[in-house]
Amino acid sequence: MAELSDLVARGDPDRFAATMAMAPGLRARLWPLWAFNLEVARAPWVASQPLIAEMRLQFWAEVVEEATPRAHEVATPLQALLAEVPDLGPILSRLIAARRLDIAREPFSDTAFDSYLEDTAAGLMWAAARLAGAPPAAETAFRALGWAAGLANFLRALPELQARGWQPIDASPEALRQKAGEGLNHLAIARAQRGEMGPAAPVALVGWQAGGLLAMAVQNPGRVVEGTLRLSEFRRRGGLLWAAFSGRV
Repeated sequence: MAELSDLVARGDPDRFAATMAMAPGLRARLWPLWAFNLEVARAPWVASQPLIAEMRLQFWAEVVEEATPRAHEVATPLQALLAEVPDLGPILSRLIAARRLDIAREPFSDTAFDSYLEDTAAGLMWAAARLAGAPPAAETAFRALGWAAGLANFLRALPELQARGWQPIDASPEALRQKAGEGLNHLAIARAQRGEMGPAAPVALVGWQAGGLLAMAVQNPGRVVEGTLRLSEFRRRGGLLWAAFSGRV
């Protein structure tokens, strides 16, 4: 799994840092999922033509939907997880379908954006929780946390998306403040239901920055479009340590 962890370290350093704070056995189960997410998230952006991007996503759709083994550094271990936990398949299929919207690069309506976060970040968080043994009763908590964390990450990425010619959401200060407030509401739901997370509670570490980033966006939404929506290194590292030791995000 060293190669997969290296892929995540390079492509998703925050998720890598959070995963390294978990038990080694759980890390090994999560690396293929995180690497898969990186491959799918990148697909709409690394190809110069929409058709090529679509072909990349179709490859991953087939990996998830078909039992035929694929000789691929990410697909092979991912398919082993899918065989072990079959209900991951529909979750990951919806994630791939949602990423096709990144290829189209059309503006989201508010409800469409909510669904996009639900199918991408929230679904990914729930998939990770299922790999960690989360009971069905934990789905609401993990999905709410994933939604909040996904929104925080999307707001951080918004200036880059705009620079690439995509205006996905209303970026007025009022709209950004309202959306960040919705993210904090989702985070409150996750925290209120933390007791339902069971043995999968350590997976929640990946959302450790969501509260601070969303609160910052509510207080000063201008930081989103300025590209300065980020925690200080001290607060980022300290927040992860606190979350790891306290079990709270």
